[in-house]
Amino acid sequence: MTAPVAVTCGEPAGIGPEIVVAARLALGAEVPLVWIGDPGHLPVGARWQAMDTPAEAAQVGADTLPVLPHPFPRSVTPGQPEPENAAAVMEVIARGVALVTGGEASALCTAPIHKKVLKDGADFPYPGHTEYLAALTGAPRAVMLLASPDLREVPAPIHVALSEVPQALTPALLRETIEITAADLRTRFGLPRPRIAVAGLHPHAGEGGTMGDEEQRWIAALIADMAAEGLDVTGPWPGDTLFHAAARARYDVAVAMYHDQALIPIKTLDFDRGVNVTLGLPIVRTSPDHGTAFDIAGTGRANPTSMIEALRLAWRMGGGA
Repeated sequence: MTAPVAVTCGEPAGIGPEIVVAARLALGAEVPLVWIGDPGHLPVGARWQAMDTPAEAAQVGADTLPVLPHPFPRSVTPGQPEPENAAAVMEVIARGVALVTGGEASALCTAPIHKKVLKDGADFPYPGHTEYLAALTGAPRAVMLLASPDLREVPAPIHVALSEVPQALTPALLRETIEITAADLRTRFGLPRPRIAVAGLHPHAGEGGTMGDEEQRWIAALIADMAAEGLDVTGPWPGDTLFHAAARARYDVAVAMYHDQALIPIKTLDFDRGVNVTLGLPIVRTSPDHGTAFDIAGTGRANPTSMIEALRLAWRMGGGA
């Protein structure tokens, strides 16, 4: 029997605790899971049951959240993060990774973290969740895939200030991003020869070098080389014409040149059903494609749809029925 999905608590003052409870009630037995966190951070009235191992989750009713307790130093008020809890948030993520690598869980689904809180409270040394997971698993590099029913996208540089993108975007980085994306789409998404469209860095893909020359200087040549090596990769395409419906029908995934070039289209098209999938790891990891939402935490307004979709995808990718 496939092991359950391990779900990390994320930032406990955000919407993570309430959306995982709502997701459990919505999914029932469809996705076996176990939540790692401090039960004191769950919404008042939530039904949960503590256990010692993920295997015990199978014995819990579908209306009850199976919990692997992980005590935190401070209680929380929704919307008011406690930096003293930052180290415990990181510990929960590491514990979830260990469960998956040890075979006790089939996949990892992470609730959103807040990077500034982690930096303030625990000197978090990573740009984001993705890079921390790469370090925990020993992966040379992880790639962020945003997936929804209408679009898949990958930003090449991920959590990089816009002013630093031209320096961060190197031929080696772009090649590695495309290779990891192609490999995981084949092995984890069942696409034998994924069609990859690469966006340009500059407006109109540089328009012949009049608005920046990276496209003409090396991006187009790299894409041509990789196509000659057998990948179905095209571009560079202007970013402003790559995401309408007719364009999306021509590729399986778009590789973008910076964070917002990738995330704005998918969040505009389908904010609630977008899922973050980390490629390049030795484990399966998904996450809702949204943040901690401190402004609505504890109000009952949080939409659990992205968490539900992240859990479903983690279960399928991890070998569940």
